Amino acid sequence: MEGTMKCSANYVPLSPISFLERAAVTFGNKTSVVYGDIHYTWHQTRDRCVRLASALSDLGLSRHDVVAALVPNIPALCELHFGAPMAGTVLCALNTGYDSKMVAMALEKTKPKVLFVDYELISVAEESLSLLSDIEERPLIITVTENSTEKSKHVEYEDFISSGNHAFEPLGPVDECDPIALNFTSGTTGTPKCVVYSHRGAYLNAVAVGVTNEMKPMPVYLWAVPMYHCSGWCSVWTVAAFGGVNVCLREVNDVVIFDSIVKHKVTDFGGSPAVLNMIANAPDSVKKSFSWTVQVMSGGSSPPEVILKLKKLGFKVMMAFGCSEAYGIGTACLWMPEWETLPEEECIRLKARDGVNYFAKEVVDVLDPTTMKPVPHDGKTIGEIVLRGNTVMSGYYKNKEATEAAFRGGWYWTRDMAVIDHDGYIYWKERSQDVITCGGEIVGSKEIEGLLHSHPAVYDAAVVGRTDEALGESMCAFVKLKEGAEAKEEEIIEFCKRKIGHKSMKMVPKTVVFTDIPRTSTGKTRKNVLRNMAKDMGYIPLKAVE
Repeated sequence: MEGTMKCSANYVPLSPISFLERAAVTFGNKTSVVYGDIHYTWHQTRDRCVRLASALSDLGLSRHDVVAALVPNIPALCELHFGAPMAGTVLCALNTGYDSKMVAMALEKTKPKVLFVDYELISVAEESLSLLSDIEERPLIITVTENSTEKSKHVEYEDFISSGNHAFEPLGPVDECDPIALNFTSGTTGTPKCVVYSHRGAYLNAVAVGVTNEMKPMPVYLWAVPMYHCSGWCSVWTVAAFGGVNVCLREVNDVVIFDSIVKHKVTDFGGSPAVLNMIANAPDSVKKSFSWTVQVMSGGSSPPEVILKLKKLGFKVMMAFGCSEAYGIGTACLWMPEWETLPEEECIRLKARDGVNYFAKEVVDVLDPTTMKPVPHDGKTIGEIVLRGNTVMSGYYKNKEATEAAFRGGWYWTRDMAVIDHDGYIYWKERSQDVITCGGEIVGSKEIEGLLHSHPAVYDAAVVGRTDEALGESMCAFVKLKEGAEAKEEEIIEFCKRKIGHKSMKMVPKTVVFTDIPRTSTGKTRKNVLRNMAKDMGYIPLKAVE
C-alpha cells in the first residue's frame, strides 16, 4: 500500500527477551524470584542475566551455539532462559530425571558448548560425558551450587556470572524465527525427539499463557511444572511479561506446594495430572486453607473427580491439551458462565474437557487420519488432533525425516486421538498407539480412568487394552490404592459396572491389577510399560467371558 514502509521504528523481531527489559523498568523494585532465603528484584534479575550473557559471549560462543542445562527449578534456570538467548545462543534445558545414558544421548544430539549442572547432578553429567568417546569438543561444565562453601573442580555459576560485564549489550535475534530453545519430548512413544522453539513462537505463547490463564498483573507463580518441559510451557517468560514472582522449587510434593501457596500467597501455577492428583488426595494434615482462588492450568487427562476435589480446596483448574511440539499448549477449556447453573456433576464434566483453539494457535481441528477430513461434532467420532499456527514447533532438531512425517497437508499431526462435542470443544481420548478396540468399537481410556478415580479407595489409576479372545481387546485397569485403603478386584469391577449403568459394558475392566502407576518425570503415564505388563498376562480366553 502506498505510503507504508518497514523500518526499525515499526518492526522489531519478536522475542521474550523484551519482557525482561520491560520488567526491569516497570517492575524494577518488585520481587522477581523467591527461593528459600534468596530474593531478587527485577532490577537484579536483569543485571544477573546480562552478566550471564556477557560471560557466555566472552567464551567466544557464536549465534545459534547450544548451551545446555541440567538444573532443577531454581533461580539459575530462570536466568538461563533469558541470559542464554541474550548472548545469541540457544538454551537446551535437559530433563533432570535422565540417567547418564539419556543425558549422553541429549548431549550427542545437541553438542552444547557449555553445560550448566546442578551440584546434585554433577556425577550424572560427568558419567554421561565419559560415555561420549567420539564427541569432538567436550562442553565446558559450570556447576550451580547452593552456597559458596561448596567447592567444585569446575567453574562455579556465581563466579561465572560475576565475570560478566553489567554494561554488555544483549543480542536480540536477527530474525524472529531464529531458534531460542531446544526441548526434548517426554519420550512416551519412543526415544525423545528434540523440538526447536523460535523467538517468535516463545513470545507469542508466553503472552497466550498469561491471557488464557487470566493472569493479573504481578502474579505469584509457583514452579510445579519442570522448566525443562516445553520451556516450562513458556511460563518463565510469561511471569516476566506480567511482572510477577517466580517461586522456585527444588522439589515438588504436596507439603511444599501447600506451604508455598500460603507463605508466598501464590496466585497461579501449572501442574501435570499426577501433581493435581497428589494435591487433591493430600492428607488432611498437609492441606492448608487460603482465602483466595489459585488459578491452575493442567494438560493431560485429569478426571472430573479430581477437578471437583481441587475446586473445594480453593483451586480453579483449567484443562488444556498440549505437547512439546506446540510449545506446551494447543487447546484450553475456556469456562463459560452458563456452565455454573448446571448440576455440579455436568458442570465439572464440561470443565474436564480439553477445550477450544488456544489463544496463540491459528487453527485446531480433529481429522480422520485416513481421509484428512474433519470428524463430525457429535462427541463420538474419534479422529486425530491437528494444529496450525505460529506456536507450532519449527521442526525436530537435525531430523528432517521426522519433521516431514509430522507435517502433512499444512497441519502438525499430534498422534493424539479425540472427539469434538457439538459446541466445538475437544475431548482428548488417547494417544493413537494406546487406543483400545473392544468388539470393533474404538474406546478411549479416559472415561474409565475417571470412574476409577471416583472410588473412595483409589489414589491413582490407568487403563490399557489386554488381548481378549471374545472382544479383541478388553479394559485392563492398573490401580494404586490410597495409603491404608483396601479393595479387591471384584469390588473395583462391580463399582465400574454400577457407575457405567446403561452405557456400554465394554468399558468395564475385566482385569484389575494393584500396583504403582509408572509415570514419566513430566507426569505422563507410561502406558507402553503397562501394555507390556498386560501382554505378559496373556490373553483372556472365551471361557472367561460371562
